[in-house]
Amino acid sequence: MHHRTLGRTGIQVSPYALGTLMFASPMGNTGEESARILHRALDAGINFVDTADAYADSEEVVGRALVGRRDEVVLATKFGRPTGPGANQQGASRRWIVSAVEASLRRLRTDHIDLYQLHRPDPATDLEETLAALTDLISSGKVLAIGASGTPASAIVEAQWIAERRGLARFHTEQPVYSLLNRGIEREILPTLQHFGMGALVWGPLGQGLLTGRVRKDGDNDLRRSGLLRHVTDERRLDVVEQLIPLAAEAGLPLTHLAMAFTIAHPGVTSALIGVRTMDHLDALLAGLDVTLSDDLLDRIDEIVPPGTDVGLLDQAVQPPALLDAGLRRRPWATRAITEQKPAA
Repeated sequence: MHHRTLGRTGIQVSPYALGTLMFASPMGNTGEESARILHRALDAGINFVDTADAYADSEEVVGRALVGRRDEVVLATKFGRPTGPGANQQGASRRWIVSAVEASLRRLRTDHIDLYQLHRPDPATDLEETLAALTDLISSGKVLAIGASGTPASAIVEAQWIAERRGLARFHTEQPVYSLLNRGIEREILPTLQHFGMGALVWGPLGQGLLTGRVRKDGDNDLRRSGLLRHVTDERRLDVVEQLIPLAAEAGLPLTHLAMAFTIAHPGVTSALIGVRTMDHLDALLAGLDVTLSDDLLDRIDEIVPPGTDVGLLDQAVQPPALLDAGLRRRPWATRAITEQKPAA
């Protein structure tokens, strides 16, 4: 398997990375089955493994599975999302980072983390504090490289500026969503990452299950998440899937292979995360490692989903404060009117 450089770290990683959310015991897998899946991925040439402290016991499962094989793996994990009931068991403060990294190291049974990532932006914490704490972790050898996830382009730029001005370690990677159905990052995120020489570890290349070929517009939806996430039953997304299925068939490809090959074809993408739950799922994706899409096929995909556009909104999409808080996009009533008038009914 060919490798790609992770940003400007010099670390070589596989174009497919193994996501381990599905290794968490609440997802129904045993630790033994998850270990077999991980070992199969390593044997196939995948050397990049990503987890998070918020994925229930996923870090523990990964740590046990990597005993004796840790040196084969570029190991990534994330911090920042709530991991307990305490008000300070989350976020990007120095206080939490110092605590969270020690817990992750213990669960992963390792003395260092290759890539430590901020899981979601934390508006309550100054980016300088976060980068300063992460810089200290790099200096201590507990972390080798740092990254973020779900960051808007403006904040990516701000983080780079802060790191340069303050002499701090800079984020080496970003983890955004990217698939045939979600191409919005092509507009600003990926060009920004390329400008700063950052790696992109993208998640959701199979459209959260919609690009597996198992979901049809007028058929049954047997995805486990279909009752939990609205975007899995979004009519707009299903309409696009119905256009992509015959395109894949015409190219002689399973839809999953078309989806994965599309995702890693972008020059700004370093690796695409595959979040498999079973060995069969993994083997089916590994069978498409040699698939390369022609320019003609990519042009036809562009006709179905124009570059830089998203089809619908993911439930897990990071929403900036200005969209969540109506008060940030509405002037106070007293200053809203151009002339003096009474409120409209």
